[in-house]
Amino acid sequence: MGYGYNCGTSLSDNRSGVPVLDPWGESSVVDYGRLFEEFGIEPIERFADKFPATHRLLRRGVWFGCRDLGRVLDAARSGSIYAVMSGIKPTGVYHLGTKTTAEAMVFFQGLSKAARVFYSIADVEAYCDNGLKFSESHEIAVGNVADILALGLDPERAYVYKQSEEMRVMNLASVFSRSVTNNMMRAIYGDRAFGLYFSALVQAGDILLPQLGFFGGPKPVIVPVGVDQDPHIRLTRDLARRYRDEFGFIEPSSIYHKLVHSLTGSEKMSKRDPMGVLTLNEDPKLVRRKISNALTGGRATVEEQRRLGGEPDKCVVYEYYRDHFLEDDERLLRIRSECLGGQRLCGECKAELADLVVDYIEKHNEKKASMMDLARNLLEEGSRIAKQGGSIL
Repeated sequence: MGYGYNCGTSLSDNRSGVPVLDPWGESSVVDYGRLFEEFGIEPIERFADKFPATHRLLRRGVWFGCRDLGRVLDAARSGSIYAVMSGIKPTGVYHLGTKTTAEAMVFFQGLSKAARVFYSIADVEAYCDNGLKFSESHEIAVGNVADILALGLDPERAYVYKQSEEMRVMNLASVFSRSVTNNMMRAIYGDRAFGLYFSALVQAGDILLPQLGFFGGPKPVIVPVGVDQDPHIRLTRDLARRYRDEFGFIEPSSIYHKLVHSLTGSEKMSKRDPMGVLTLNEDPKLVRRKISNALTGGRATVEEQRRLGGEPDKCVVYEYYRDHFLEDDERLLRIRSECLGGQRLCGECKAELADLVVDYIEKHNEKKASMMDLARNLLEEGSRIAKQGGSIL
């Protein structure tokens, strides 16, 4: 199938609607169906009846695609060992995109007592991509770990570590470097600083780490990520095939969530856009101000809204109800119906969402505050395990 990731295409030139998946920059997906055709991602619907439990992200189409998901679902149903692996670049606080990934990790951990989470603090990537000092990223990482604990991660079945300390990851990256060329990495990621190419190999090491002998050997691994991270998954699956004879690697599975639109309507929420991003530690007044200025699917005038109804499928406010802050399916259906029928106006809809968000953030941060000591302990324990040795055999 080749490596046609289109990461080198700028969004301003992307008039054809070709998907642009860039794990370090702006991504653009107009038609998610094209990802099935262009990159071989499998539609999640093929596996919907195999899930032993349901989730808001599954019911509402936020999880839309996957690779080899059946392998992990079979393991969950049979009680076989599998790993849940993802990570975070410690450059700031959780936003809705990182929250969505964390929710998926917690969900897949909860499907079976035999599941173990591997959570990588991607401080090497933060250094290569953002120039963030390791001492600074450590303090941010403590808060990030407390966030995922507050979202429900079971710490008894989780290995939380920093890339810079886990030498097995670094050694895998060094081994993998033998099998990649500059042209191959350019085809995948476009023209980048060499440090970013190496950080991609480090992430491949993260993803395949759970299959090393120290952690019990080859096993199914599920990697929940935003679809903009698919280039890393494609690269890692290729490397797993190349090194199967030597390490026994099983190609990692993945599940993808849709890009989270920013409040201003751009295609991917990013920490680089302060007024478009909604974080989990926002001040209530700032939450209300950001949401009051959010892009909606409303009409130009109240009269038109009453007569024609709104367009919820074009509305970031409705997206946030559906994908992030409203568990009640019946209430969501009522909001959609009222919008389409013209009974609901954008101002009141924004105010209602703001109330939900403020309440959610307040409760989340109460939980997070109670998890800070545990987060530090998990990172210390991760450092201890990471320093036990660097053997990848």
